[in-house]
Amino acid sequence: MTRTSPPSSALSPAQKEKDHFFRYPKYLTVSSQLHLECFAHAVPKVWTLSPTFRAEKSDTNRHLSEFYMLEVEVAFTNSLEDVMSVVEDMTRYLVSGLAESRIGKEIADIHASRSAEETTADGEKTEAQEGLKMRWESLLTPSRWTRMTYTQAIKHLSHAVAQGEVKFVFEPIWGSALQAEHEKFLAGKFGGSGRGEGGPVFVTDYPTSIKPFYMLPTTLDGSAETVACFDLLLPHVGELVGGSLREHRYENLVEKMRAFGLVPPPAEGAGTEEELGGLKWYAELRKWGSVSHGGFGMGYDRLLAYLAGIKDIREVVGFPRWRGRCDC
Repeated sequence: MTRTSPPSSALSPAQKEKDHFFRYPKYLTVSSQLHLECFAHAVPKVWTLSPTFRAEKSDTNRHLSEFYMLEVEVAFTNSLEDVMSVVEDMTRYLVSGLAESRIGKEIADIHASRSAEETTADGEKTEAQEGLKMRWESLLTPSRWTRMTYTQAIKHLSHAVAQGEVKFVFEPIWGSALQAEHEKFLAGKFGGSGRGEGGPVFVTDYPTSIKPFYMLPTTLDGSAETVACFDLLLPHVGELVGGSLREHRYENLVEKMRAFGLVPPPAEGAGTEEELGGLKWYAELRKWGSVSHGGFGMGYDRLLAYLAGIKDIREVVGFPRWRGRCDC
């Protein structure tokens, strides 16, 4: 990234507006979701696979500052199950093609040879190869993938700690975000067919306070403290997909935006539109009539790493960029 304007301290307010390429500062996108919602009002099923940027200060083998996100929006649905079924069917179709392809066999062989280099135990290659295939099979199972609510997940985690089954760095408490260690435990224990390393698990209905403003409440009357959303968890990876039903009611959306501090309270005598700022275009999708809709975003690079049996996400990207590293 290069600076396209002189230091702001050297410019007058009028010069600042004139000097910016887009008149005022703009930022790299963290998601195409809001824009896809626009398109979904014209074409009911839309998707994009595009670069996404995050300034998250996580320096782990699962995080990048620039990665690809597969995002989908589906109109005319008020069922979270509809959206999860799209994720499940799409992933199953993709993995089925991989498992039956020549490149799938090559990936399994390469994974086995890498594992054999790490240990010389007899039969290691066969075990490693079969281990990767079992990972694929856990996604291909014809039975519906495991579903549980966030509340159930917290109970499972707390019970495991109480029984001495596991120790977590972060205590699982209702109202707090699930940490990677929690997600991996849930996918490892409750996902899959009960053998191997586990498999996919959907966790739904997270607390409103820890999820974004655009998510629809679990109950439309607002009596629940949760929103209609889900995360898809995988062993070793944690969260792969995040999705939700979207708030399609104009007044409720604006109220939520205010509650999250995204727009100021209405000034006395001023109309709502004057207060919405850069999110006015998004809110107005609902103002003139809308439809119930939902969607999700999948971390595409994480999926590739998981299916290929690669531990570090940076190894599936040609020019990985993460916190402190953007050399090319």
